[in-house]
Amino acid sequence: MFKEIYWTFLGTTFIFLMTTLGSSMVFFFKKEIKDNVQRIFLGFAAGIMISASMFGLLTPAIEQAEVLGMIGWVPAATGFLGGVFFILLLDKLIPHLHSGKNKIEGVNTNFKRTSLLMTAVTLHNIPEGIAIGLSFALASQNSYEPSYLASAMGLALGIGIQNFPEGAAVSLPLRREGFSTTKAFILGSLSGIVEPIFGVMTVFISASLENFMPWLLSFSAGAMMYVVVEELIPEANLGEHSDTGTLSVMVGFALMMILDVALG
Repeated sequence: MFKEIYWTFLGTTFIFLMTTLGSSMVFFFKKEIKDNVQRIFLGFAAGIMISASMFGLLTPAIEQAEVLGMIGWVPAATGFLGGVFFILLLDKLIPHLHSGKNKIEGVNTNFKRTSLLMTAVTLHNIPEGIAIGLSFALASQNSYEPSYLASAMGLALGIGIQNFPEGAAVSLPLRREGFSTTKAFILGSLSGIVEPIFGVMTVFISASLENFMPWLLSFSAGAMMYVVVEELIPEANLGEHSDTGTLSVMVGFALMMILDVALG
């Protein structure tokens, strides 16, 4: 258990620090960031998450299911859809607001606009923390096979890379909302704190659910894919000349695929 928590803490701390580093871009871009740059950031993050879901979560889920004597696609498909509907439910219930929009999603609330913006980002960071926790838990349960640990490290590296533009995508809108540069940076950084929290919590939960690991891995993949399809890809393709967002998705996907294959 200690080893699982140790590696998960390191992995999730890394992605949290990458969010913090991305948030620091508010000191350089000031109040504005070009739409084209924003599309590149979002598209790249989407590509990373798609690839991570496929190679870092769904593939291990199928392999683990077959090791346990199951039909590989059954837990992969059911867990995946479970993750999708879980985030969909949270999306419908938890009040939040996306940057650049005025329509509040979720139930009616009197929360301030800033709180709603932060809630939206926090909601979307939860699946990433769960994914890291599950990957390192799986690696610990299969310590005889080094490729699992390498794959978990690759997943953490990939999500960390995509958290850099994600951090910027949080702090810069907050600056535009009227916050000071320092406060926008701090809040942008804190938007990623749920990842270490949920990562470590997932390790504790998965320790007693080893036989359910295929479902848990695919559940995490489904949750991440919902965020990608519902939010990141549409926002990466807003406006004219959206091919930059599309190409960024492809680059992010290819990079994460390379990391997973090279490290796994």
